[in-house]
Amino acid sequence: MPFGEPRALLLLLLVPILALFFALMKARRRRLLARFGGEEMMKRLTTAPGTGRWVLRVFLVLVGLTFLVLALARPRWGRRMEEVKRRGVDVLVAVDVSASMLSEDVRPSRLARARGEVASLLDSLGGDRIGLVAFAGEAYVACPLTLDYSAAKVFLDVLDPSLIPVPGTAIAEAIRKSTRAFNARERRYKVLILITDGEDHVGDPLVAAREAAAEGVVIYTVGVGTGAGSPIPERDPQGAVTGYKQDREGHIVTSRLDPVKLAEIAEVTGGKYLPATAEGRELREIEARIARMERREVGSRITITYEERYQIPLAVALAALLLEAALGDRLFPRRERVES
Repeated sequence: MPFGEPRALLLLLLVPILALFFALMKARRRRLLARFGGEEMMKRLTTAPGTGRWVLRVFLVLVGLTFLVLALARPRWGRRMEEVKRRGVDVLVAVDVSASMLSEDVRPSRLARARGEVASLLDSLGGDRIGLVAFAGEAYVACPLTLDYSAAKVFLDVLDPSLIPVPGTAIAEAIRKSTRAFNARERRYKVLILITDGEDHVGDPLVAAREAAAEGVVIYTVGVGTGAGSPIPERDPQGAVTGYKQDREGHIVTSRLDPVKLAEIAEVTGGKYLPATAEGRELREIEARIARMERREVGSRITITYEERYQIPLAVALAALLLEAALGDRLFPRRERVES
């Protein structure tokens, strides 16, 4: 028999302990009474219940406690099967993990902010399949489209510049890789959220965006960083900053957000460019836009539901305790003062 709260069954250990307590108290009472006189005389002088009634009352208390614990454990039987269908759209999140995302013009860093954005998105989406694409100088699907958000979070935790050794930022490749990860037979229900600082070194992202639009993909771009930019820190294995990235002439490289390019990419597909904010306003807007999209069935599963039956042991417990109370006599009568 399944239980909703099986840990409550540990309270059943109290039943034999309480039974032992009653037995010890009964034996102690007999010893105390024996000091004052014979057993027959003390029975006449005291109002305590007889042995038979005492055993019955203890039995009822223990039964009441046992069934009360069983009610707390929420027993279940009588199951029914239900098909649960989930409707939504397919959402791919492409995260820039290039070295420029380590810049700290956004605290604690651009990449940390991007991971936080995706984590918030995973917590708020409901019914939509989601996948992750990581990109730097090349792109790859880190997590295929799935309804298992906890699995997606596992892949999110490992997004790091060391994941892709090829330097650079290939936004066009990220868009194409994401487009191929969607169902090619459909021309709707597809959303790509591109989180990057917009610095691009490989390919033409506008051409890739037009190809994605032809496949029915709507792209929302989220810009992480500032227009003023900041240097790109270089760290040792312990995480300490050892310097800043330099160009061939030895000048420190300053990485800046490119909102114009990101806005153009989104506009081509009917999406929108949104700058990342500490409050996550851009995510709420994207979520609202996704919620307004036409949705389709993205998955279904059979669930087994058990009927709650805690009412039965609870009724037995109450009946036993009420019957015990109705017997009238106390299990252990109060002590009365003897005046001399």
